[in-house]
Amino acid sequence: MRDEVLFISDLHLTIERPEVTQKFLNFLVNRAPKAEALYILGDLFDTWIGDDDFSPPIKKVKHHLKALSQQGTKVFYIHGNRDFLIGQKFSQESGATLLDEYSLINLYGTPTLLTHGDLLCTDDIAYQAFREKSHSQEWQDNVLSKPLIFRMLFARWYRLRSFFHKRKKSQTIMDVNSDTVTSVMEKYQASRLIHGHTHREAIHDFLVQHKPVQRFVLSEWTKENASVLCFNRSGYTSETI
Repeated sequence: MRDEVLFISDLHLTIERPEVTQKFLNFLVNRAPKAEALYILGDLFDTWIGDDDFSPPIKKVKHHLKALSQQGTKVFYIHGNRDFLIGQKFSQESGATLLDEYSLINLYGTPTLLTHGDLLCTDDIAYQAFREKSHSQEWQDNVLSKPLIFRMLFARWYRLRSFFHKRKKSQTIMDVNSDTVTSVMEKYQASRLIHGHTHREAIHDFLVQHKPVQRFVLSEWTKENASVLCFNRSGYTSETI
């Protein structure tokens, strides 16, 4: 009987990181089928230029996700800042259900808010402005209308640009804003928040409206380290992959 829910994010799968891809595929075959549900909270891929992209390791990842869902483990996905162009075709081919950027679930009796995490980093004003523009239907339709090879070249340029921009930003700016976290948890009446994006794996205990709440930050997956947050009726654990 499956009585467990798993959470992961920030794998940043790309052809340049085959070890992480293989680690994820092994996880889908050997570990994930034991769970009732798997939630992927964004940035599964390092870039996503459209559901018509066939470059490695996309096809293999979709195949394994589909097999997992067909075995009975429900797969849910929230867009990240790197793969926000994932669409319904990917959902159909992978068996993953796409969720809203903020999604509230009942996790063993506790109202739990899920998000990728970039929306919480409101001190990064330049990024938030780009995010608002790039999530408009007009911007996305314009990008997706371009030939695939053009989108591939644009993605490479964007990754390089993003790398150098991050080097200029302070770590504080790229972390979540505590007031934003409190405001969002109040809005959704959540007792628990789970997100990724910042790559700062941790568990934070604090108060919202004088009530104890928790914020779980998921780990980034690398060649050396990777973990999954596991919940069941008895509580939670962080499991090394």
